[in-house]
Amino acid sequence: MTRPAILYWMLGAAILAAGAWLVCPAAQCSVPGFDRAGLGLAYQLRNEMLNGLMSVVTRLGSIWFLLPLACVGAAWLLLRRRSRESGFVLLALLGATALAQLVKLWVARPRPDVHAIWLPMPGDWSFPSAHSMQAAALATALFLVLTRQRTEWRLSLAMLLAVLVVLVGLSRIYLQVHFPSDVLAGLLAGALWVFGLHALMFPRPDGFGQDKATGDTV
Repeated sequence: MTRPAILYWMLGAAILAAGAWLVCPAAQCSVPGFDRAGLGLAYQLRNEMLNGLMSVVTRLGSIWFLLPLACVGAAWLLLRRRSRESGFVLLALLGATALAQLVKLWVARPRPDVHAIWLPMPGDWSFPSAHSMQAAALATALFLVLTRQRTEWRLSLAMLLAVLVVLVGLSRIYLQVHFPSDVLAGLLAGALWVFGLHALMFPRPDGFGQDKATGDTV
């Protein structure tokens, strides 16, 4: 039952490794044309309204916002006697945060300096975007937990969470604190980490029927 989890995690690791090789081959970091074009487009779109909006939206990916949110969600699940799902939500976020920071240290990609810096630059490395990875991880975890028993929510909830996660990623590019490749790698790796964790913690039985972990119909 661990095979799906390993496959998800291997794919996530492959995405991070390929991204690291693309932006920092032989430990010599560069700015590919894709990143330069993305930052240039975001810079051209700057205006006062977007400056304020993106400065707010980007906080939705901060660990200081997401961790209390995850704790509230975990506590609510505990009260409903869904302890395994409670732990899953917390592990999804904290695991994504730890993975993002470890990869940052490994790749050591400097932050963007393509355009004039107009707000304080974060002090850690650039690849991958931790905000994007954390937002994608928690959103994926919430989707998987909240739709286990209410399947009619799936489409609406998926669309809402996807919009929020994409906005967080775009805000990091707009604010010129991340390259587009940082954001793309963070979004994909964050979601894949959680899919793997879900496959490990809530394995499906052979064939179909009920979930072994909770007894829910799948």
